[in-house]
Amino acid sequence: MTRWLPFPLVFVLLLAMWLLLNQTLAPGHIVFGSVLALCLCWILALLREDRVVVRHPGVIIRLAVLVVADIVRSNLAVARIIFSPGLRKSPSGFVEIPLELRNPYGLAVLACIITATPGTLWVDFDSARGLLTIHVLDLVDRQAWIDTIKGRYERRLQEIFE
Repeated sequence: MTRWLPFPLVFVLLLAMWLLLNQTLAPGHIVFGSVLALCLCWILALLREDRVVVRHPGVIIRLAVLVVADIVRSNLAVARIIFSPGLRKSPSGFVEIPLELRNPYGLAVLACIITATPGTLWVDFDSARGLLTIHVLDLVDRQAWIDTIKGRYERRLQEIFE
């Protein structure tokens, strides 16, 4: 079944969306929508990555607590910069961080963490060199950012995914 229809729920949702967008239950639309949904499911199956293997699920909870704390702290820092521009200590800048993490799921989670944290932005990742470039709104200490990303996030993501 999964060979011919790899994602049955996606198939049903795509067909339903096609019928809703066309506002009809005409047999021609049902047939065409089914063929379209089936082809899209096959394409999605070709794009599917290997299944993720999560090790040490307790680390996920500790990482989530750290991320929430960092996001709250960063929100306060960015608000202070925005509402008191005269108190800004340093300019923004780019930081290059050498990463050992190579798992695509771990890198995706790290990208979400960095981008979700106000004042930071994932800019580039050079997979050949393992070099991550981030932009920091208030760049006081480059080494502190490298230590934070590697010590707080990368180490835990390696425990989870590798």
